[in-house]
Amino acid sequence: MKHSAFRQMCLDVARDKYLYLLALPGILYFLIFKYIPVGGLVIAFQNYFPYVGILKSEWVGFEHFQRFFTNDDFMMLFRNTMMISLMNIVFFFPLPIILSLMLNELRSMAFKRIVQTVVYIPHFLSWVLISGLTYLMLSQSEGLVNKIIEKMGGTTVGFLTNPDYFWGMLTAQVMWKETGWGTIIFLAAIAGVNPQLYEAAVMDGAGRFRKMWHITLPAIRNVIVILFILRMGSVLDVGFEQVYLMMNGAVSDVADVFDTYVFRNGVQQGQFSYSTAIGLFKSVVGIVLVMAANKIAKKFGEEGVY
Repeated sequence: MKHSAFRQMCLDVARDKYLYLLALPGILYFLIFKYIPVGGLVIAFQNYFPYVGILKSEWVGFEHFQRFFTNDDFMMLFRNTMMISLMNIVFFFPLPIILSLMLNELRSMAFKRIVQTVVYIPHFLSWVLISGLTYLMLSQSEGLVNKIIEKMGGTTVGFLTNPDYFWGMLTAQVMWKETGWGTIIFLAAIAGVNPQLYEAAVMDGAGRFRKMWHITLPAIRNVIVILFILRMGSVLDVGFEQVYLMMNGAVSDVADVFDTYVFRNGVQQGQFSYSTAIGLFKSVVGIVLVMAANKIAKKFGEEGVY
């Protein structure tokens, strides 16, 4: 039985060899950059020294985790990371859905393609360029916004140096950069809605808003739930590059997050085991949140991720 099953598997592979060849680059990518590095997580439980290696480094158990959780900076890092992530979920996550519903209502295909192209473009801009544009717009001395405020007789505002504005500024950047790109999945889901449902709704006298609320949204609800569950996995991952580029001494108390802290301790100071322990903590929290969100979704009758 086992021999026949193995033979059948070999026949299937031989038959679909070109499909497997097409998938090979993706398989190698995940194998090399996602699965093999998992073995390096063992240094979170060691005092790792590069010149000694993993096998000969001293085992210290949960010492690095204890050091991290008792660190005076832990609560600040946790607060900043959670607030930035929460603002992204509340203000950014619904935007691609809303924009997709609006784009779906456009009747002119030419205008729809133009709008889609315009809103997609910011996704391809690097965070370096976006941070530069932000400085040009919001700088207190040379920024365009403050120049306009001065022309109108007002006083300049320190958008970039005021801690009260920092979280909102990061959220606004993400909203501008990624909203258009986030519509791709939702537009694909909307395209799969049965047109006969809309025709039946029109026969019943439903307008555009009614069709959107009672047909389109329920049809893509499962996609929304799945993406939200997956988003839970990156709650503690708010993006190193964006935060690092926008951070300065005046806003460090609200800007310092787990990613920037790991960079400082791991890359700049060479505390590889300590920074790996922090990264492992983030991963464990992400897994727990994904499993919890998936279980809650199942209880409410949704399909979930698994």
